[in-house]
Amino acid sequence: MHETTALLIELGAIILGLGILGRLAGRVGFSAIPLYLLAGLAFGHGGLLPLNASEEFVATGAEIGVILLLLLLGLEYSASELVSNLKTQYPSGIVDFVLNAVPGAAAALLLGWGPVAAVALAGVTWISSSGVIAKVLGDLGRLGNRETPVILGVLVIEDLAMAVYLPLLTALLAGLSLAGGSLTLLISLGTVGAVLYLALRHGRLISRAVSSDNPEMLLLVVLGLTVLVAGVAQELQVSAAVGAFLVGIALSGEVAEGAHNLLAPLRDLFAAVFFVFFGLNTDPAAIPPVLVPALILATITTLTKIGTGWYAAKRAGVRTAGRWRTGGTLVARGEFSIVIAGLAVGVEPRIGPLATAYVLILVILGPLAARWTEPLARRLTRKPAPAAPAPAAAAATASPEVSASAVAELPVVEPPVAEPPATEANDAAPSHS
Repeated sequence: MHETTALLIELGAIILGLGILGRLAGRVGFSAIPLYLLAGLAFGHGGLLPLNASEEFVATGAEIGVILLLLLLGLEYSASELVSNLKTQYPSGIVDFVLNAVPGAAAALLLGWGPVAAVALAGVTWISSSGVIAKVLGDLGRLGNRETPVILGVLVIEDLAMAVYLPLLTALLAGLSLAGGSLTLLISLGTVGAVLYLALRHGRLISRAVSSDNPEMLLLVVLGLTVLVAGVAQELQVSAAVGAFLVGIALSGEVAEGAHNLLAPLRDLFAAVFFVFFGLNTDPAAIPPVLVPALILATITTLTKIGTGWYAAKRAGVRTAGRWRTGGTLVARGEFSIVIAGLAVGVEPRIGPLATAYVLILVILGPLAARWTEPLARRLTRKPAPAAPAPAAAAATASPEVSASAVAELPVVEPPVAEPPATEANDAAPSHS
């Protein structure tokens, strides 16, 4: 079969299958993300029927999916909201790092993998998946919820922290000198600062330059600008997701609303491709040997992420139900964890299968936790209702003595008013009959 023909057939089958899975998930009120992942696992390397012709295209589509997810997430908020959120949420970012990075580092040291692998596995367990969480928030209709800015604040702090973490990890893995690592770090921080400065100071000018009454022109300009900035950010050791998010922050007003409406269908398509691609690159045979430690690590860091969300939402004044929703939504790990594990495989090959199993568990559990953490917590913390008192009639029948409750329920009868006593004059009055 011709290569182009095979590519078209595989792509058509993938997109059609995604549509069927999405409709099935919608009918049962379930997120489609776990189904997309399992489909990719079934048709990836070592699966039932590997898809080879479309692998490169799907990989590119997955990158675009993450970029679009973060772009449309950024379109929901302004630059001033981002800055104020970061100022209020930075203590939550510190708590997030301590609670979720330490278990990964401790696990690597206990397994005897060394300090460099410990730094890498700490990143795997620390960073939540912005792509998965953005998709879940949209699927559950929570973008306007009170706790959503808190969730985004934690995610943005994590993504910006990657601008520091990834260059340092790369330097450690490559054995670079302190000077080489510091230069990479300065470049990445300068890039983030420049893009954030433009978004804050010149966001209106950017929106005015991008604005167009022609939907086709608006779509092309916004999409092209986003992909360009994401690519430049990636080249400068900054996450492409961070670049796309900051582009969304920079756009405001009618431009943001129009771009959101035009790009939402593209986001849904390529986001589904991203989740399938994640499954395609997972070999099912590599999971069973590391399943037990991955499950233990996933259980611990699920609880620590829920604790992180609770703390962050409490600081923001969110009520109890919103705190539980915040914690459950932050559980999912994804694209960053896989990137970090891929970088560290050269130093410690065993980190790859463990990270893959760990992320696969939490990327499936994440949408479920986002949906069910708050109802489950409400059920577990609900106070039992007080026992109802016995009926008064039954109590009276069982004993000849009337109980106090029965007496309280008896109708109150007013005593008759006594008439004044008859006087002697009245008694002596003659009869008129």
